[in-house]
Amino acid sequence: MARLLSKPLQGSLNLLILKTLSRGPLHGYAITNHIQMVSDDVLQVEEGSLYPALHRMEQEGWISAEWALSDNNRRVRFYKLTPKGKRQLALEEDGWKQITAAVSKVLKFA
Repeated sequence: MARLLSKPLQGSLNLLILKTLSRGPLHGYAITNHIQMVSDDVLQVEEGSLYPALHRMEQEGWISAEWALSDNNRRVRFYKLTPKGKRQLALEEDGWKQITAAVSKVLKFA
């Protein structure tokens, strides 16, 4: 049985959100569902982590948000990646690759 990680590795939340939004605009609940589904229920992003991260990313100019109706006619904010956010995603992906390569080396040779 998979263990849910409610706190993904520190620093990976930006990457997970930006990568998810690279597929197109989504509201917060859809972002968390996508991450949980794609990770086979291993990663779970809590609202208390998601919304502050989205707010921070919006302030950084990585994402933009606008109000719209969801599929079930609820008024929600849809978030989308900005050009600055696409550049940040590339940086985050490069950093993640370096970190995972370093961890793999330690696991292999420790």
